This record gives sequence, structure tokens and C-alpha cells, in this order.
Amino acid sequence: MKLTKQKIVELLENSDNQDDLFHRADLIRKKNVGDSVFLRGLIEFSNFCRNSCFYCGIRRENAQIKRYRLTPDEIISLARGAVQLGFKTIVLQSGEDVGYSCDDLCRVIEEIKKMDVALTLSIGEREYEEYAAFKNCGADRYLMRIETTDKKLYHQLHPKMSWQHRYECLMMIKELGYELGSGILVGLPNQSLESIADDLLFLQKIGIDMAGIGPFIAHPNTPLKNCLSGTLDLSLRAMSVIRLLMPDINIPATTAMETLEKKGRIRALKAGANVVMPNVTDSLHRSFYELYPNKACLNDGVAHCYACLNLQIQSIGRKIGTGYGSHVKNSVKK
Repeated sequence: MKLTKQKIVELLENSDNQDDLFHRADLIRKKNVGDSVFLRGLIEFSNFCRNSCFYCGIRRENAQIKRYRLTPDEIISLARGAVQLGFKTIVLQSGEDVGYSCDDLCRVIEEIKKMDVALTLSIGEREYEEYAAFKNCGADRYLMRIETTDKKLYHQLHPKMSWQHRYECLMMIKELGYELGSGILVGLPNQSLESIADDLLFLQKIGIDMAGIGPFIAHPNTPLKNCLSGTLDLSLRAMSVIRLLMPDINIPATTAMETLEKKGRIRALKAGANVVMPNVTDSLHRSFYELYPNKACLNDGVAHCYACLNLQIQSIGRKIGTGYGSHVKNSVKK
């Protein structure tokens, strides 16, 4: 769908009519991707990070958290357990950790792909040769959020990082044939509605396959600790707009939304989302991967979480998807 920047700004700022927007996005979701909700098993395998992003709880300078790095065999074991529960996609996420060699990660990818699942990587900025190696080993998707297209704001929040380089990484990933996931934070300090509109149009322009739209949540051990967090409603409005712009892509109902409001994920599923990413990291390490505080479902066991989500999804007339949940353009997913 074509929407002007001004129209997007109007949709973002109009909280009085947001239910109409949510309903419209939900109808478009149903028409284009069907009623299945695809679950992605998220393994947060390392909280080491070389970067210093001002909003992130695992930023390099945060000395208040316990750092951990799972071994390749531990990662593979967690994936196997998730697959046994029924997950058809595994997401490997970490900070930008240079402690793993390319060969280490390739072995993990190859072993997990033997389990007949789709595999998503979310491990940040890498060299082209590494992206190519991971793809050759079987990785299907890559998730890396642009966070904001306001370059001034981006560089304020990401010291010693380059917006241009991040964009170039996204283009490398797309060129190599991955399904490309990206997204933004909503409610960042000094972020305008016009900036969010630009972000959403950027995601449409580069042709992403998955859009992660999540609220900024202030972390007490970061430079933004005293800033107001984003709101769930604005995040949902932004998420609904990207569904209007890109009717057939995958859109997750994020854990951050559930953190801001109980049943926030269900609200998201009723406003255009069709994916949920439950955490399948072991309970010993899960609490240490604290991008933001008070993460929802932190202490839930994996089996309990799967069963609970299944009931919630059924309660709104939807069902858990049985396939890989790939982005199949202009084709309803079962």
C-alpha cells in the first residue's frame, strides 16, 4: 500500500482512532498471511557486546550484569529441546560478540539445520565473508534492526558506530539471499513522529521480509536511565502502519510489548502481527540477557510458555503455524 509521509504521521498521532487502524491492519494481515501465528524459538547465546548503545542493558560499559557465553554444544542442545517441543524456527541472538569464530558459528548452524528447521541469525554487524559463510551453511534469515533512520539521532545513541555501515550490512544480507528482518525502536528520546514515518517508509523501500517494531524501555544501567520509556499504543500504531505498507511480511508481537502491558502481545496479534518469539534460553542465563529491565515471561519454563501461548492464540481465534513461516510474497500462509 502507498501511504504518504504526512498520512503516516496522522495515523501515528491519532490515538483516538487507533482501534480503527488496528482493525484495518488485522484485516490486511488475515487476507495476506492468514490466521496462523508462527512461533520462533529464541536462543540468547551470549550477552558480551563490543558496542556501547545508549539504550541497551548489555552495552559494553555495563559492569552490573554477569556476562556469559554459551558453548556451541550448549546452543545446539537448547535448539534440540525447542524443536522437540514443536518449534519450526530457531533464532540465534547475541550481543556483537567477537568471541566466536566463524567456524564455531558455522558448526552450530549446520547442526541445527539437521533438525529440519528454519534458522534466523541476529548477531549484528559482520564482514561480507562471514554473512556468506553463514548462508552457505544453511542460515535462512538475518535480523538486524536499523533502530532509526534519523542519522543524527542514530549517532547520538550509537557512539563509534556508523549508520551508513549498518545500512551497508543490511544490503549485504539482502544481496546474499537471506530473508531480511529489520526494524525500529519507538519512543526514543528526541524521536519525532516524522522520524518514525521516515523509518517505516525506509523499511518498505528496502523490501524487508520481517519488521520488528518495539518500544524503547529505559534501562537503569544506561545513559538513558532517566528518560521516559516509549508507549505500547504508539508502538502498536507504528506496527499497524507497517502492516498497511507491507501487507504480506512477517511481523512479530514483541516481548517488549508484553513487558509494557500484560497481554501486550495479544494486542499486537490483533493489530497486524503474526509472529511470536518465545525465549528458549535456559533459565540460568536468561536473566543475564537484559536488553531492558523486567522482561516479561522471564521465569517461565519453555514448555509452559509454549502451552500458554497456544491457549492465548486460540483464545483470539488463531492457531500456531505448523510450517517454517517464511515470507512468501502475495501468498496466504497456512
